[in-house]
Amino acid sequence: MNFVEELRWRGMLHDMMPGTEEQLQKEMTTAYVGFDPTADSLHIGSLAPIMLLKRFQMAGHKPLALVGGATGMIGDPSGKSQERNLLNEETLQKNLDGIKKQLSKFLDFESEVDNQAVMVNNFDWMKEISFLEFIRDIGKHITVNYMMAKESVKKRLNPDAKTGMSFTEFTYQLVQGFDFYWLHQNMDCKLQMGGSDQWGNITTGTELIRRKSGGEAYALTIPLIKKADGSKFGKTESGNVWLDAKLTSPYKFYQFWLNTTDEDAESYIKIFTLLNKVEIDALVASHKEAPHMRELQKKLAEEVTVMVHSREDYEMAVEASQILFGRGTAENLKKLDEQTFLAVFDGVPLFSVSKAELESGVNVVDLLAEKVAVFPSKGELRRTIKGNGLSINKEKISDQELMINAEHLIGNKYVLVQKGKKNYYLLIAE
Repeated sequence: MNFVEELRWRGMLHDMMPGTEEQLQKEMTTAYVGFDPTADSLHIGSLAPIMLLKRFQMAGHKPLALVGGATGMIGDPSGKSQERNLLNEETLQKNLDGIKKQLSKFLDFESEVDNQAVMVNNFDWMKEISFLEFIRDIGKHITVNYMMAKESVKKRLNPDAKTGMSFTEFTYQLVQGFDFYWLHQNMDCKLQMGGSDQWGNITTGTELIRRKSGGEAYALTIPLIKKADGSKFGKTESGNVWLDAKLTSPYKFYQFWLNTTDEDAESYIKIFTLLNKVEIDALVASHKEAPHMRELQKKLAEEVTVMVHSREDYEMAVEASQILFGRGTAENLKKLDEQTFLAVFDGVPLFSVSKAELESGVNVVDLLAEKVAVFPSKGELRRTIKGNGLSINKEKISDQELMINAEHLIGNKYVLVQKGKKNYYLLIAE
């Protein structure tokens, strides 16, 4: 695979230094991408650089994933309006362990091959360096004029900026530049890659390498992913979409991709899946013939959910989607784990019922019109049952004398009530 050509047709190439493509064609090259360790999980904003490293390894090159244990302790000004929170060592270590586990799903850290992926932590080499050593050995090679010319710095020094820039942040590009220099000297790393907002920091590294050792170093960036309407990718009303199933359930993760627009799906399927050009072109053509079938979104959601989570999680997410949109059965409902079940019915009205009463049995009319206020009156409930409009756990109820008991509890805890096609209510037995 020609790595640069692959990025070009996928819309994943923003900028690169002259000579980068020739270097990659000449020999197996080591490159790194940095990841922010401010949480113990990455979110889908990190998925594009992860896929960048994955394609790099697939093309026969050696990927380094740098997790910034040292740079996580200071703020990066690139594209941000304020400093990040500083982290202590214990929190950083927890975050590093979580991130390594996630990256292992994409990168081969285990095989005894020449281009085995390696995870590095810049705290390992930064912790031994004193401030005086740093300004003597690194600071003297990069002028303040050079640093001030960077777009990321100029934005923050603009008189209209809401906040200024601390010295800590100002030195960030030097610290990141030193990372590149250290990896260049110790791991023969010749290329740094990242998002387009990192161009200034990356090129400071290439400049430091050139001035300090005369070595060759290169830079490559990918576009920042945005939605077609210009809004931020990876954010929902409830916040970030995380790669960790405990923070964003596989069902919600699947739904995020399934709900993308046609235009975004056509772009995302190139960036976030391993499908080849022939497969993607065929999918796009098929989708345009019958856009209402949402074939593109379904395939995108399948590929990414399986890659980030598992085939089993994907299948459960599909089953869960069918339940919510009317095609599920009681059997499907019982297969769901509690996290998925609650994710599917997130936001529906909740009612607490006595578990002890349910275990001895409660008449359905008494339960839904008296014990809990799902229906305003017994008369309305009886009319709904007569009109075939009531379901308990996705099964139609026709008997007004039905007793609801412990056998109706899903996971020994929940009863799902459905009025009509779209109105759901969740009873929690406590």
